[in-house]
Amino acid sequence: MPVVGFGLWKVPRPQCADTVYNALKAGYRLLDGAGDYGNEKEAGEGLARAIKDGIVKREEVFVTSKLWNTYHQKERAKELAKHQLELWGIEYFDLYLIHFPISLEDVAIKDKYPPEWWGLDGKVHPTKVPIRETWEALEEIADAGLAKNIGVSNFQGSLLVDLLRYARIEPSVLQVELHPYLAQKKLVALTKELGIAITAYSSLGPQSYLELGAHHSVPGLLSHNTVTSIAEATGKSPAQVLLRWAVQQGLAVIPKSNNHDRLLSNLQVTEFTLSDEQVTALDALDINLRMNDPQDIHPALGIFA
Repeated sequence: MPVVGFGLWKVPRPQCADTVYNALKAGYRLLDGAGDYGNEKEAGEGLARAIKDGIVKREEVFVTSKLWNTYHQKERAKELAKHQLELWGIEYFDLYLIHFPISLEDVAIKDKYPPEWWGLDGKVHPTKVPIRETWEALEEIADAGLAKNIGVSNFQGSLLVDLLRYARIEPSVLQVELHPYLAQKKLVALTKELGIAITAYSSLGPQSYLELGAHHSVPGLLSHNTVTSIAEATGKSPAQVLLRWAVQQGLAVIPKSNNHDRLLSNLQVTEFTLSDEQVTALDALDINLRMNDPQDIHPALGIFA
């Protein structure tokens, strides 16, 4: 799995095919998607065009997708994975993740796709599908060759340890929100001990959540004095500093940008090193601030409570 990938969250459908094509042309080889993002068909079109134009071969691109909450039942998970592969126009995912450790009542693909957090009545409907059933479904997806690797997203330590007690195929990757405001040092240490790779999302912190109103009105990391002073000292952009902070810990990152220059600069975060003092200064910004919290949607979804 490449260290720096391109995230597809919030990439608008009308621009998605071109955005993916340009990202691959710029050198990205990891595309991080999900059924819930609603743009997998367009992302697949961008990938197909890049393959047709000789920019990449399929086996050179690491494609990640995720199983949504309404398809946690064993018989539904494989159905969804096949549907997502059809949307992408590919035969396998390189990585397939459980998007959240949350099961919601089933919503048929024909009725609404993606269903987001709500049933057809506009309400949230938690249901009793255990993670073990869903994980066994992902193992079957891997057995069938629909995914080369399987993993989880938005899991905390206790749930991850429990999963390993029964997993026949152990998770390859844990994807979580991680940035200097939410450093998750103990979780990082645990995954390293367990041999599970981490992909950090929302590496730029509140920037990703401004339009959603979920940024908690804290100062943006891109304009934070600590970040900007390190950027000035290293001759890099604030975004590069934040991405490098994660990469230097051995984590993968999946930033997105519709700006070509930023596309290129985000790829360059493997080309410099932060000093121990700079890393310590960024670590000190940790205030355990989580912005992607499903409990903000419904009290019963408190997976981080």
